[in-house]
Amino acid sequence: MTNSPATAESHRSAQTSNFAGPADGEAYYGWWIVLAAFLNLFLVVGIIFYGFPAFYPYFVQDLHFTRAQLTQGFLLGFVFAGLPFGIIAGALIDRVGARAVILVGVALVAGSLILMSRITEFWQFEVLCIVEVIGYVFAGPIANQVLVARWFERRRGQAMGYAYLGLGLGGVVAPILVNYLARTLGWRLALELIGAAIAIVLVPTGLWITRSNPADRGIDPKQIGEAASESKATISAVASSGVAQAVRTAPFWLILLGSTLAIGAIGAVIQHFILFLKDSGYSATVASRYLSILLTASLSGRVVVGYIADRFSKSFIMAIFYFLIGASVLLLAYPHSTAAVWAFAAIFGFSMGADYMLIPLVVSENFGTASLGKILALIIMGYSVGQWAGPWFVGRLFDAHHNYDLAWKLIAIFAMAGAGGIFATYLRSSPPRNYKDPN
Repeated sequence: MTNSPATAESHRSAQTSNFAGPADGEAYYGWWIVLAAFLNLFLVVGIIFYGFPAFYPYFVQDLHFTRAQLTQGFLLGFVFAGLPFGIIAGALIDRVGARAVILVGVALVAGSLILMSRITEFWQFEVLCIVEVIGYVFAGPIANQVLVARWFERRRGQAMGYAYLGLGLGGVVAPILVNYLARTLGWRLALELIGAAIAIVLVPTGLWITRSNPADRGIDPKQIGEAASESKATISAVASSGVAQAVRTAPFWLILLGSTLAIGAIGAVIQHFILFLKDSGYSATVASRYLSILLTASLSGRVVVGYIADRFSKSFIMAIFYFLIGASVLLLAYPHSTAAVWAFAAIFGFSMGADYMLIPLVVSENFGTASLGKILALIIMGYSVGQWAGPWFVGRLFDAHHNYDLAWKLIAIFAMAGAGGIFATYLRSSPPRNYKDPN
């Protein structure tokens, strides 16, 4: 039996009658979700990824790790555990929601850091790095990008930019904080305190604030104007791709390749920047401050690009910033020039800030949101291998040549090649991006 238009309309009305918009003067609950994502990214990604390099000099001095070994644990974690657990995380997010996945990840990250304070052997470090990687996969970018994307459509770029301020602010605070804690309390106690802080802040956040979808709060985004117009929503639904369909397209592989190369360059710089500056004659404190300057610059990148991304092609913007990442690395050939180091920190930091929050926007722009968790999991796990293969590769080159000269040149080339891959995605122009609302 075929439903009449009136019957279909009444059915839709019945479906939405159980949902409500905010009361007069009440803010959209999605902004609480942005706050939760902000805190998750601040602690799980910002503190861990950007603060951890401040521990490296202590690992070299007290545990006698080589430069390659410092990042080998995380590389092995992403190679052997990151991809399978990334796929699991993506499937769980699409099935049970981001909230439960994030809580499991928080427990793994906090626990591994506390246990890492007791290591005496390299194999212990490797095992705990793998556990931490699994926690990062569950509570880091994948879950939080999907979380924000599910709550926002019309202002998705703006919301993602605010959420990713957490990653940037965590990075700004982390090098100085970790360096201070390690110097005053010792690196072992510093690891314990950071692990405990992650659990104390993020477990209540996940339990009391985070909700996986607007429906979990009885909210209909259409009633507060967050959903796209009916015509754009129809186009998006038609273009929304499943995993099997996405991996058979050129844009999927171009996004994966481009982001792997560029984020590999970012990882290499972030993980070796303090060591590089120390080798160039800077103190650990000054080196940590320069890293914080770089990460402060990334904050403006996240906010500014969040607004731009809602108005222009996300792939084109992403290609520009990938190119700037690679070009700025060439400035590291002049470490004794204060102007060069400052210019590098400003350009690289701003471009890096734009980069991370653009990835989910580019993916949803090309493939929709129906299977966003699974598709993002594949792309993020792919580029996460690059994120840690880059630092390991640079460490091996340093161990062989005892300087970073060749490494930085190659890293710059990799990032600019990544920009080329993303620009090719832009040139292919998916239908949703080219669609023009006749109204």
